[in-house]
Amino acid sequence: MELKTTAAAVVDTLAAHGIDTVYGVPGVHNDPLFDALHGARGRVRMLHARHEQTGAYMALGAALATGRPQAYAAVPGPGMLNTAAALLTAWGMEAPVLALAGQIPSHAIDRGYGHLHEVPDQLGLLRHLTKHADRITGPHDASARIADALCLAMSGRRRPVALECAIDVWGRTGPAPIVGPIP
Repeated sequence: MELKTTAAAVVDTLAAHGIDTVYGVPGVHNDPLFDALHGARGRVRMLHARHEQTGAYMALGAALATGRPQAYAAVPGPGMLNTAAALLTAWGMEAPVLALAGQIPSHAIDRGYGHLHEVPDQLGLLRHLTKHADRITGPHDASARIADALCLAMSGRRRPVALECAIDVWGRTGPAPIVGPIP
């Protein structure tokens, strides 16, 4: 099995599911994700917004226009909270939007150390705003978590979903089986 970074596994899985654009604002917490998007030339592109809320609304608009899932990325804490209005609008409009939320270092999550953009229980907040929210823990589960989230976004009443990934996990390398679309 090919070794990949968590970010590369995420990008490859988005491409396998027909997502060709990720909207958002780059930030240090997601640098490896943006590196992987740059490396995916021609398969998945990045459309830069000037604000996190705009990036999330761009994904919402694309989901409504195409009927297909769309994705955006935001840094943790204030960045992700800036997208809350778009997530709630996606909920009300039954739009399949995937939020890719950055996160502080994995060893510090929910410990209150005062990291840049730290917010208590970000995953819990996302669970209140989406149909499903989970955490990517490494390249070994990145693709399966993306596939599962997209399946849930499209099943039953379409709704937004969210996945968070810690700054130190995006760049972690390991076996990364790519999971195709789940019926």
